[in-house]
Amino acid sequence: MKLIKLSGILLLSSSLLFGCANTDTTSTTEKEKTTKNVAADALKGVTDEYRKYAIGEIEEFVKATEAFTTAVKNGEIDKAKALYGPARMHYERAEPIAEVFGDLDPKIDAREGDVPEAEWGGYHRIEKGLWDENTTKGYEQYAEQLMKDVNLLRAKVDTVEVTPDMLITGAVDLLNEVSTSKVTGEEDRYSHTDLYDFVANVQGAEKIYQLLNPALKEKDTELSKEIGARFDEVYSLLNKHKKDDGYKSYTDLSKEEVKELSQAIDALAEPLSQIGIVTEAS
Repeated sequence: MKLIKLSGILLLSSSLLFGCANTDTTSTTEKEKTTKNVAADALKGVTDEYRKYAIGEIEEFVKATEAFTTAVKNGEIDKAKALYGPARMHYERAEPIAEVFGDLDPKIDAREGDVPEAEWGGYHRIEKGLWDENTTKGYEQYAEQLMKDVNLLRAKVDTVEVTPDMLITGAVDLLNEVSTSKVTGEEDRYSHTDLYDFVANVQGAEKIYQLLNPALKEKDTELSKEIGARFDEVYSLLNKHKKDDGYKSYTDLSKEEVKELSQAIDALAEPLSQIGIVTEAS
């Protein structure tokens, strides 16, 4: 559900810079070009900051994946299980950038049935071995390939151009992914570590909101407050399911708790989607 328009995002910043009144005699075309150029410059700091954040998460993902794959190759099944959920959180936070590479995302993150059986590898392939078969034997090759693919992702991520459109659509898509597919428990169907993914997706969306919020507050204080309150509600629900340093198995949640969480995420996604179009009517 990509509701956001780049023009709205640019208008958000340009309206803050110029206000509503303009009495010079510059042609309309020239004014529009100037407005868009200055607005783009104003957002460059935001996109640069997000780029640093996402690359930082990918770098942590590389380290976490190295620890995870090493445990698999060494036959340390309990250690590999403990590392699985936390390692994937780094990828889930940075998905707006990570998913740009359509060739690598399936290799790293495809679920069973997403790709032909002969091509299926990555985290979820190993997840099946660890939890469904309770073994690491025969999965060493998948661990080796996963590490290669994650290293390649890190090498490629520097080439990604982060745009305002990517930020807004990325934030909303992170939440939509939770409420429309991950809430069913199909993402981590063997380990049931879905709550780790939920939290990471929400954190990734919140980072984008935090970066754009200074401009949003200038234009629509109430919308800014509403989004902040909705994030608080979602975190309050997620915190109920914390267990030690991690989160409960997703199967421990009741149907009512799953529904409550899904509704809270939907309630957050709706106002969040308005960040880019808040000024289109003005």
